[in-house]
Amino acid sequence: MRVLNCVVDDHNLLLVALAALVCVTGSGITMQLYRKMRGCRGLMRATWLVTGAGAGGATIWCTHFIAMLAWTPSMATSYEPFMTAGSLVVALAGCALALGVGSSRGLAAKLIGGALFGLTVTGMHYLGMAGLENKAFVLFDPVDVVASVVLAVGFGVLAFWLAAAGQLPAHKVTSSAALVLAIVSLHFTGMAAITVLPMDGFGQSHGVNSNLLAFGVAGVGLLLLGSALATYALQEQFQRRERRRLKALIDGTADGMVVEIAGRIVMVNEAFLDLCKLESADLTGAPIARWIEDANVMTGQTVVQTQLLTDDQELIPVEVAVRNEQSESGAAVRLFAVRDLRRRQEQERRIAFLARNDSLTGMPNRASFLEKMTRMTHLMGGGGGFALLAIDLDRFKDINDLYGHAVGDQLLVHIAENLRAAGREGEFIARLGGDEFVALVALNPLAGRREQAAVAAARLREAIIQPMDGEHTNIGCGASIGVALWPEDGADTSILINNADLAMYRAKASVSDKVCFYEKAMDEAVRHRRRVTEGLRKALEQDRFQIFYQPQVCVIDGEIKGYEALLRWPQDDGSFISPDEFIPVAEDTGLILPIGEWVLRRACEEAMQWDKPYRLAVNLSPVQLGHTDLPKLVHQILLDTGLPPARLELEITETAMISDMARSTHILRQLKALGISIAMDDFGTGYSSLSTLRAFPFDKIKLDRAFMSELEGSPQSRAIIRAVLTIGESLNIPVLAEGVETLDQLAFLREQGCDEVQGFLLGRPTRQALPLATQEAALAVA
Repeated sequence: MRVLNCVVDDHNLLLVALAALVCVTGSGITMQLYRKMRGCRGLMRATWLVTGAGAGGATIWCTHFIAMLAWTPSMATSYEPFMTAGSLVVALAGCALALGVGSSRGLAAKLIGGALFGLTVTGMHYLGMAGLENKAFVLFDPVDVVASVVLAVGFGVLAFWLAAAGQLPAHKVTSSAALVLAIVSLHFTGMAAITVLPMDGFGQSHGVNSNLLAFGVAGVGLLLLGSALATYALQEQFQRRERRRLKALIDGTADGMVVEIAGRIVMVNEAFLDLCKLESADLTGAPIARWIEDANVMTGQTVVQTQLLTDDQELIPVEVAVRNEQSESGAAVRLFAVRDLRRRQEQERRIAFLARNDSLTGMPNRASFLEKMTRMTHLMGGGGGFALLAIDLDRFKDINDLYGHAVGDQLLVHIAENLRAAGREGEFIARLGGDEFVALVALNPLAGRREQAAVAAARLREAIIQPMDGEHTNIGCGASIGVALWPEDGADTSILINNADLAMYRAKASVSDKVCFYEKAMDEAVRHRRRVTEGLRKALEQDRFQIFYQPQVCVIDGEIKGYEALLRWPQDDGSFISPDEFIPVAEDTGLILPIGEWVLRRACEEAMQWDKPYRLAVNLSPVQLGHTDLPKLVHQILLDTGLPPARLELEITETAMISDMARSTHILRQLKALGISIAMDDFGTGYSSLSTLRAFPFDKIKLDRAFMSELEGSPQSRAIIRAVLTIGESLNIPVLAEGVETLDQLAFLREQGCDEVQGFLLGRPTRQALPLATQEAALAVA
């Protein structure tokens, strides 16, 4: 500015310095707020826009007027209030428009925003100068005016471009410096374009006095800059709090968490540090790709399995999930969740192992065995084939019962180790469960197939029976092995397994042969057993069983005391299947329980229809006696049928009691408490007859029919009968002899003091309770 009689003193220099300070500070704040706006949306963007417009507008306006106050001409000056206020509005509105456009996406928007900022500075300056009132002529140099506009726009564009170029400190400094140059270059070049010629004779100006303007500028500047600084400080505090909250959040997760901004790590949690075996300072500022090679190609919402390189060059399998975001400044933010896969992979390997191997012994399991056998049937073709060995341990249950399951498990592990050591090339050994093992033995077509299988079976059996050293004794068990050859004993795998099992059951039942080969005759026995089982089920469902009754007669007076209920299974051709044939099958399959209940219920119902209250004797199977609900069942049947308990006599064998003496006697005492009589059936054929009589107070002893059949030619049988009758008399227990078929047998029993008799001589079993079979028998008894 060229002006006559202008005075410059220390006061002017101080104001110039103040203008420079305001310009530099305000420009820095404006650029910082501009960077905050980029990438923000909604209310936050509006907040930064208003704050940035206030800071930028205040900077431009205050810098101009403080600098104008530093100019002290010799003439009186003042400022037109509306023009002055209008210049402030231009500064605020122009900055808002420039920041709004410049913070949008795209390079063009940033260049336009910078240009708008330069034009805002230009408009504010020349409008403010137009509001200057004094006694002078004001002349403008067009060249300098144009130059001021170009400089303001150019530096404004440069400032906005540098602010958008990056987040490094250098970018922040240079962008703020460019904004200062945009303001300062416009002001000083614009002032240089003005020539003021003082005049005399003009009246006093009526504008705003310079002193008043100073206060106004100071107030507006402090208010706007203070508001911007306060807003910025509050936001920074909020962001620091959010960072602490985010840090606490990621530290609370078990997975490794990494926050990367603009390709650099800014935050990690302890889990990731432990995974990498590093400190936080070692990672901060570095790219995550240094530890996770695939990190650069990972996109948002993806889960990738890769490897992490630790500080000691260990490769760890990890699963990485990535989420892409954008910071408030527009920088790319990526959040990595890194999960250590070592434990999961180990568990997967363990699950895969358990799916194909036994958890106790580590041997292949049933699934592996079936796969192996299927492969062998496909690969063998017309070759030598293979042998399937079905192995079952003998007396293993006794070891469990005697020493406990822990010792039983140790024995299984011991046997598995021995089998592995005894195995040869071409042999596959597996544990199916419990005490069952199998082996597949490849056979050489040039040698005897059965001989090879027998040698392998003997070798494996020898390995099994090797005892295990226990605490106080050697513990071991035997083994029964069934052998089936492929393909002659079954081309289908399921048939081959079934046939090997049949041979194993035969070996188990044999006393001498513990290795048995499959024979076709075994099939017929199995098919017959299946037919019997199916027939029993149908007979029970269709109510086809029948009960026959055989009289039990008093030897002294020939009076019928009761009838024994005998189960019969009639066939369509009128024949009957012997109980000796179907009762064992029913006991093995568990059908004896519903069949036994049917017999007891039906016999009680029919006994209620007899013309006299004869005693009803019903046999109990050992399986029935072992059932804990037997007393409750018998009691319910008596209630349902109305049969008095005193009329019911249940017959049991010694074998049923010996298997579990304590349990059996407990159940028998419950039955006896109902008022039922208990008889021991087939006495004299068991192993512990005398101890059994001592264990429970029986109401009757039934002498086995085998002694009657040998009575004529066996003095030993006569002696045993006398002994049994003597025992019964000594214990005050009545004795009933079964199988009486001749008058001589009857006469002998009467002579020896037998109480009751039963047999064909006195009556065959019939559907109805009938009198004695013959007049001769009746007279003989009488």
